[in-house]
Amino acid sequence: MSNVQTLLDEGLAALAATADPVELENVKAKYLGKSGALTELLKQLGALPPEEKRSQGAVINQAKQAFEAALNGRREAIAAEKLNQQLAAEALDVTLPGRGNGSGGLHPVTLVKERIVALFQSMGFEVADGPEIEGDWHNFEALNTPKDHPARSMQDTFYVGGGKDGEPLVLRTHTSPIQVRYMENHKPPIKIVAPGRVYRVDSDATHSPMFHQMEGLWVAEGVSFADLKATLIDFLRRFFERDDLQVRFRPSFFPFTETSAEVDVLGERGWLEVGGCGMVHPNVLRNVGIDPEQFTGFAFGIGLDRFAMLYYGVNDLRLFFDNDLTFLGQFR
Repeated sequence: MSNVQTLLDEGLAALAATADPVELENVKAKYLGKSGALTELLKQLGALPPEEKRSQGAVINQAKQAFEAALNGRREAIAAEKLNQQLAAEALDVTLPGRGNGSGGLHPVTLVKERIVALFQSMGFEVADGPEIEGDWHNFEALNTPKDHPARSMQDTFYVGGGKDGEPLVLRTHTSPIQVRYMENHKPPIKIVAPGRVYRVDSDATHSPMFHQMEGLWVAEGVSFADLKATLIDFLRRFFERDDLQVRFRPSFFPFTETSAEVDVLGERGWLEVGGCGMVHPNVLRNVGIDPEQFTGFAFGIGLDRFAMLYYGVNDLRLFFDNDLTFLGQFR
């Protein structure tokens, strides 16, 4: 029994030298397990006289308590050290600025649309809007394009079923139906621009099955082709910020205008088509209840995506719709 203190000193030294939780439990088993050194001393008490059993039992119990206290202390120290290491590894520098939320921006086509709308508003035009799913009447027939008209093949579109009265419904091929609806509900003078999405079965580097268009309409007494030319030339020179920009009008054909023309501007690589225009066809005016003998008007159409390509120097229309944030971030 004289080796109790020696065993305790050895056990305390083993606890102090252990930094691993699993190894710590092995040290505990070596001294307090069923066959541990201190446990074996307790088993030997039965062979001693009563007085000696009492005194030696007290000594062994004190040693056992001291070992258990050291064991618990070492457990807490190892756990605290592990926690400190974890906190150090996951430390946050609270002096750094927060990440915050990234700021977005308007799409380049939207930016160009707003620029063009502002230019026409400065010339007295109002902005009109209408549905993207249109009936055959508003999209074609009211615009002097009956079912058997060959011009329909130039605007092949997406049919989406029929309306309540059986009228075919289509995704609009131009924003001209907005003009029709506006003329049906307003009397001249009418002076509007109609921006919006349109749809045609077409897709390549310069065309998309969904694209953006803006059309303009001015109907009043005495409106002439000279007014049309002056309006578009002024707009184009202000948009491209070139007072010397050369603009030409080439004869063309549209079923809803007569006389009709294509509009070109002169650039570094020669003449470039930027839109179409013409005097509103008398049949279109009659279809919306406007007397073509009293009122005349002109209409024009431009592609907002094409104007965005020209304005920003983009050579592939598809870049606008690839959702590449690196590309789109240039226009914020």
